[in-house]
Amino acid sequence: MSEISNTGGFSFEISKQLEGAQGRAGKISTPHGEIQTPAFIPVGTKATVKSVLPGAMADLGSQALLANAYHLYLQPGPDVLEEAGGLASFMNWQGPTFTDSGGFQVLSLGVGFKKVLAMDAKTFRSDQVIAGSKQRLAHVDDDGVTFKSHLDGSMHRFSSEISMQIQHKIGADIIFAFDECTTLHNTRPYQELAMERTYEWALRCLDEHKRLTDLRADKPYQALFGVIQGAQYEDLRKKAAHDLGTMSSSGIEFDGFGIGGALDKDSLGTIVGWVTSTLPENKPRHLLGIGAPEDLFTSVENGIDTFDCVLASRIARTSAVYTMEGRFNVSNAPYTRDFNPIDDECDCYTCTYYTRAYLCHLFRSKEMVAATLATIHNERFIVRLVDQMRQAIIDGNFKEMKEDFLGRYKHKSGQSRD
Repeated sequence: MSEISNTGGFSFEISKQLEGAQGRAGKISTPHGEIQTPAFIPVGTKATVKSVLPGAMADLGSQALLANAYHLYLQPGPDVLEEAGGLASFMNWQGPTFTDSGGFQVLSLGVGFKKVLAMDAKTFRSDQVIAGSKQRLAHVDDDGVTFKSHLDGSMHRFSSEISMQIQHKIGADIIFAFDECTTLHNTRPYQELAMERTYEWALRCLDEHKRLTDLRADKPYQALFGVIQGAQYEDLRKKAAHDLGTMSSSGIEFDGFGIGGALDKDSLGTIVGWVTSTLPENKPRHLLGIGAPEDLFTSVENGIDTFDCVLASRIARTSAVYTMEGRFNVSNAPYTRDFNPIDDECDCYTCTYYTRAYLCHLFRSKEMVAATLATIHNERFIVRLVDQMRQAIIDGNFKEMKEDFLGRYKHKSGQSRD
């Protein structure tokens, strides 16, 4: 195993390449621990995975957690997290942490499509996209974004510099450059404009990141990932990957890369492949906001090292749970007297000690612990599934493992994120 990328206590190694594809197994090292890749990174938007204790997330195998810079900026505020010793200390999490830049909230607040990243590329086109019955809460210009707080209506401003300052105070091990996240409904000219903005903002993020890293030399090193945009257009995605992959400013480069923006679900593997084939091989790649089981296989095969998504925890709160045979709602009538675990093959706390009948009762009784037990199972299911993909790459049987799983898994779900 050879180390191929190392900066300030952050490093990435590749241990095994997937034969005939871009997938690989490796290891990300951070000041707060290692991440064996590929890995699924559960989302703790507000410094918590909803309904589950941080310690439970460690017990179910999570190697790292991702929080949201926009939400933590509004509440409790980056100064509070800095005073607490950083995100991990604040939430009593012992492993590595990520924060996204707040760029997705530009999409969410600006156009009202909330949390959906999987879209149909064949629908309408407009440069003034907004969802029906929604109010635009964010306005983008070449310098940054002005937005209205969803909490109290107060006005705020994000720029590349402000995003870096917020994320440095929050103190995650891996942070993301500020970007403009578009929808697939935007016209190509607007996609080009947004990509140029993201390029300029990325340069400014590198400059501010270097300034803050030098200023805060007593703090653990934070790795900065650039974010690749370009929607469903091959030339734009490849150009963005090339430009950010070779970008240098203030004497530094990006430590890794995130693939962002709304994605055409039917073309996920193709789009990811365009980007990963263009990016430097020796740096990690993170796919933002994708977490459906079938999409994880596609993404791993095409060279993604880490993912984050709220899908597992969000659907758990509606009683939807994963099994090797598909997804179902455990609150439905057929499970009232089903005394089997959610999934016979799952080793999570919920499946070890509780039955479908008990969870059905909890959801129907509106007991809060229902969400806790369902979330523990769903997060373990996805974390374990990606762990199995990593081992399959190492063992040389990824193709067989993928075919076996997809042959059994019947429910094809979508993706979403905060």
